[in-house]
Amino acid sequence: MLRRPKPTKPNACLSTDHASFASRPRPLPARARHVAVASTAPVSAGHQAPVPQPTSSTQNSTTSNGAANHGAAGNGAVVHSHMPSPNGGSVAEVNMGYWELLSTAESGEVFSQRARSASDAAVLRRKGHLKEQDRLIDFMRRMHETHTCEEVMLKVERWISEHRQDPRRSRLRRLIPGIGAFFTPLKLVEAFREYDAFFALSRRKYIPPNFAELRHVVNIAQVHAVADTLKLITFDADGTLYADGAHMEQDNQMIAHIINLMRSNVQVAIVTAAGYPGEPDKFEKRVMGLLEAFRRLKLPSEVTNRFHIMGGECNYLLRVRPDDKRLEFVPDAVWKTPAMQSWRQEDIADLLDEGEAMLLEGAKRLNLTVNVIRKSRAVGIVPTQPTIYEVLEDIALTLQTQLVARVPFCAFNGGNDVFVDVGNKLLGLDALMKYLQVGPSEVLHVGDRFTDSGNDVATRDICSVLWVANPEETGFFIKMLLKDIRKSRWQPYIE
Repeated sequence: MLRRPKPTKPNACLSTDHASFASRPRPLPARARHVAVASTAPVSAGHQAPVPQPTSSTQNSTTSNGAANHGAAGNGAVVHSHMPSPNGGSVAEVNMGYWELLSTAESGEVFSQRARSASDAAVLRRKGHLKEQDRLIDFMRRMHETHTCEEVMLKVERWISEHRQDPRRSRLRRLIPGIGAFFTPLKLVEAFREYDAFFALSRRKYIPPNFAELRHVVNIAQVHAVADTLKLITFDADGTLYADGAHMEQDNQMIAHIINLMRSNVQVAIVTAAGYPGEPDKFEKRVMGLLEAFRRLKLPSEVTNRFHIMGGECNYLLRVRPDDKRLEFVPDAVWKTPAMQSWRQEDIADLLDEGEAMLLEGAKRLNLTVNVIRKSRAVGIVPTQPTIYEVLEDIALTLQTQLVARVPFCAFNGGNDVFVDVGNKLLGLDALMKYLQVGPSEVLHVGDRFTDSGNDVATRDICSVLWVANPEETGFFIKMLLKDIRKSRWQPYIE
């Protein structure tokens, strides 16, 4: 009789692998299935190419995010499809792939009843731990192998304080090479105790805090630290204010939070990859619920003047008109930095040409069928078939390391697409901060893409950040922030 192995020591500091693996499916049968791949004929501007209809909610999000983030339809973008063909023809006979087997009703011929459960399907389609990338949090996780939870927080809090005094020669710099700046102190011990009171992390015997839990603790500390000095808060759009591919409808919980922030004398801006040059109405559609609330509440112009949208990463700035609460573009000469105004159109065209070529090369190399979306200051690919996060990650990182251009750019994995944009959110925030006359310690950026291939990560070099996983988390932390702002009026934050 086999005996269950016992843990080596009953301590909450044990190292643990948090990945869960379901039972493996049985080997595939030798008989191959054949499907026809659609033609690669291009599609006219403003229309999406027909794509195979997915059969699950996971697949349904594959193309919607790319189209929503960068406006694939009806905004002047050029969309065409590219399907790698091993035989060089427009139609290729290929073996039925792994994803088709997972998605078809005939999967019972291949997989056992256990492997066809909902949990196993989710594991097989999971996006993996590449979405959990942060040097500081990873270091804190490893510290739990030899420290208690509170010891970890105490040491890291002290090291952050030292790092803020001398970033180049700090202990934290030696322990975590490449660590960035901290624009506010972080009281991690107090934040941990606040989180621990609800979730009892310190009472676990064998399981240390995971990545998300440590991220929550850091977020709580950041919210408490920035509340007293906050003058500008910026939000990513998709995955932060609303679900990927959605818009801000009238029932969005963030509408009330944004208005309360503006009434608290805090500037609010949405910084997004979506870009619609010369078409403010397309930006309005994405935040229609918020603009309607401005009109319904008859907010005065001194309040609505505190709202802006930065589109195309850093290429377009919009404000609210005082009379009808519609959006209008701020003239480039008013807000763009001299460096941004010096970008030449021929250099931008060269960047997009080279970026498109490399995107297609990456898709071909990884056998990924894609639609190409080309705009005036962005180019990207949207898969027309189910894929996994790691495939898109590889394409994005390839462009980050190999694409050479004469203008700044960002290449990022949007989760369901890969795009190359002119400029980045750091440049956009820098220009916005100069335009609104605020400093780094007075700014907080909220986003969900702070991984190496995300387009929010660059903002860490210019302001404090709040890393959320979904709009629900955004709402939770903004409610906490609003409470702290009200509290700070009579009880200032003391380091």
